[in-house]
Amino acid sequence: MVAFTGRVRRWREDKPGGMAVVDVPAELVAELGGRRQYRVTGTIAGAPFTGSTMLVAGGGFCVGVSKAALTDAGASVGDEVRLDIAPAAGSRSPR
Repeated sequence: MVAFTGRVRRWREDKPGGMAVVDVPAELVAELGGRRQYRVTGTIAGAPFTGSTMLVAGGGFCVGVSKAALTDAGASVGDEVRLDIAPAAGSRSPR
């Protein structure tokens, strides 16, 4: 399990209703298994959720967060949230 705090942001600022993500701090990417795309489970602001990791242009790495997960967590775009995540059971091992 990897824990960190990050700000919820839009995947694309030109799409206000689009997908939300939280960037993974660079120093934690290796602990999550490197820069590969895979499903994760855990909590966001204490609420259970499932999401997917994604590569970000310019070398970043993030986790997608659904609108339903944000609602369950009482969070929205622009909020700082704590995530506790790990690769989902049954997902291809990122290692």
